[in-house]
Amino acid sequence: MAGRLAGKVALVTGAASGIGRATAVRLAEDGASLILADLNRAALDPVAAETGGIPIAFDAGDAQSCRDLVAQAIAAAGRIDILANIAGIMDWGPMADFEDDRWERMLRINLSGVWHLSRAAMPHLVESRGAIVNMSSAAGLVGIPYTTAYCAAKAGVVALTKSLAIEFAAAGVRVNAICPTGVKTAMHGSVALPDGVDMALVMRNSPKLGDLCEPEDVAAAVAFLASDDARKITGIALPVDAGQTAG
Repeated sequence: MAGRLAGKVALVTGAASGIGRATAVRLAEDGASLILADLNRAALDPVAAETGGIPIAFDAGDAQSCRDLVAQAIAAAGRIDILANIAGIMDWGPMADFEDDRWERMLRINLSGVWHLSRAAMPHLVESRGAIVNMSSAAGLVGIPYTTAYCAAKAGVVALTKSLAIEFAAAGVRVNAICPTGVKTAMHGSVALPDGVDMALVMRNSPKLGDLCEPEDVAAAVAFLASDDARKITGIALPVDAGQTAG
């Protein structure tokens, strides 16, 4: 039986690892053809072998690279039905110690990259009446200490998502965001809290279900929002957060 995304072409960024890789695998299982994008081009090869996707190197922090990625995806596949903006970075630090270049890099990759990719892909998504699924964070919904730049960028993704959802609803393009808690990925595991932080503040918004999410938990939500099962859903910021933002 054909999957619910059969005949669709999905462009997945950050596809070499973590949530991006899990999303690519899940969308392929649901029948989508894939364009796989990541800064680490070599790491895309095993994902391409597993999913049949076309690997393309790109830099989410560079506007021209985002535009080029969309152009290459269209040249390779002829259409885009789904844009999954998964690529992102994480960085912790007290505001007083957080240098300007770290702030600017966080917003450039986590927020501006989503905007550049969405703008470049939108004419093709209008043509296909497609969908965008953006990766925000629980940190885009509630304050998390020592993550001022990350919170600002991910809250910006939520606002961008809602704005685009309204602007392009009449054109048939749905735009949604997912807001995960911490996810068991290499990126999450590689980020250490700075010395001297107040752990009581950090744990105030901890997950209520007792554990972090698996990448596959988030990928399942991406697949749902990208599919016709969510055809009447647009402009939402869906927490996949084990209750972190419940209160």
